[in-house]
Amino acid sequence: MERIGLIDIGSNTARLVIFDVLDGGYFTLVEEMREAVRLGETEKDGSLKATRAMQAINTLKTFKKVCAVYNVDRIVAMATAAVRRARNKRTFLNEIYNITGIKVRELSETEEATYVYQGVINSMDIPKGLIMEIGGGSTKLVYYNRRNILQVASFPFGAVTLMEMFNDGETKSVDIADKIEVYVKERLDTLGWLKELDPDTQLIGVGGSFRNLARIIRRVTGYPLDMLHNYPISKADIINIHNKLKGLDFDKKMRIKGISSVRADVFPYALTAIKAFVEYVGLNRIVTGSCGLREGFMFNYAVPQTIEKPISDVLGHSLMTYVKTLEQDQKHCEQVFFLCVQLFKQLRVLHKFPRGYIKILRIASFMVNAGKRFKFYQNQKHAAYMILNSNIFGVTHHDLVMSALITEMYPTGDVLQKDWERFGDIINDEDMEIAKKLAVIFKLAVAFDKSMSGAITEINCDVLGDSVIMKIEVNGDASLEIREAAHAAVDFRRIFKKNLDIL
Repeated sequence: MERIGLIDIGSNTARLVIFDVLDGGYFTLVEEMREAVRLGETEKDGSLKATRAMQAINTLKTFKKVCAVYNVDRIVAMATAAVRRARNKRTFLNEIYNITGIKVRELSETEEATYVYQGVINSMDIPKGLIMEIGGGSTKLVYYNRRNILQVASFPFGAVTLMEMFNDGETKSVDIADKIEVYVKERLDTLGWLKELDPDTQLIGVGGSFRNLARIIRRVTGYPLDMLHNYPISKADIINIHNKLKGLDFDKKMRIKGISSVRADVFPYALTAIKAFVEYVGLNRIVTGSCGLREGFMFNYAVPQTIEKPISDVLGHSLMTYVKTLEQDQKHCEQVFFLCVQLFKQLRVLHKFPRGYIKILRIASFMVNAGKRFKFYQNQKHAAYMILNSNIFGVTHHDLVMSALITEMYPTGDVLQKDWERFGDIINDEDMEIAKKLAVIFKLAVAFDKSMSGAITEINCDVLGDSVIMKIEVNGDASLEIREAAHAAVDFRRIFKKNLDIL
């Protein structure tokens, strides 16, 4: 295992993230720190302000101390738009090295956009997307289809630079917002390909401003899942929040829950740019991505093949990260999922679900014993909680909630209804009935590998009248599995209205 300290020097914020790089091409977050440095606020000649430069250097000194505390093996530092455009950038980077010993790599616009794309494409299962990442000093657009980049664009404006450009201290905030909208749309007019987007394209919002926006909308709407990755937002929500914020003074903005303290003054400028962009492109499918530049770098570092080709199985890679981190029995997880697939196919005549539901069973299969890392008793309830707070990649919030539901439900066949009513915006009554059937399938799959030996190699089912004859092929002693699966017969009869015979 290797521990990496990754420093991202942005136009608004400097951030340290510490990752453990695990064997096999996986990584997990250990620690995170951030500090507002506002390098995007420059002198009139385009040079970094001396006070801001020194603040950034002092922040990096602190970051280096934290890396020492956490026994970091290697520090990697990157600088983006504010440093890239500064007239005195070479002096600044040399001073960082002389004072801290940290060598900072200046990213080009292309490198920055590529890392953002890598963070998205390796953490989201979205075949066709338009990524918008608005930082402190620049805005990046990446349009891709079938995991190939089609168009890339970068604009020299972000949350901090828009504030510098339009806030003269006299103009009303409402009028500033109108001017920013006009400015942004004029810049977008220079990209002919934006007018030819496929209507099926998903808009993916990345970066701190989008995360702040998602937090605010989540609080306003009472969204039940505390997760920003893959969080769906609507154009109407964006416009509504923008209209509420643009007329407020700074003190009132600071009191709005969801706005980060280091972004409170610049967030409205970013939000106006987001609103202008969403209205311009006319896309209605919008989600927030929590993985961007830093995660993109880590995917390339931990899984070098992603430099040439993205991870093909995003969900599988993410689940294996949890298997490694939580020290789960990989063979058992894979065997339970294998049995889930067998049962799902063999019982399709009864449940009639499309293949997409297999993804829900897959998550449950790989997380079923995760709760035991916390406490053995009620471990399924703990596993469900972990799924709901896992940030598993490559899956919708609906499927995450359904996976958690069947994980908690399968031992007894039921759950406390009141515990799940809060997810009414994500799953409905029909989903609850579907979960009951999936939970029975899952209970059988878990039972069929009770000894964790992979004894059962194949399952064949015959549906005859009011009975289901389940024939299993074994390799070795499967008496424990058959005994355990027999306990599921009562739930099977109750849910599927069929008697279950296991041969």
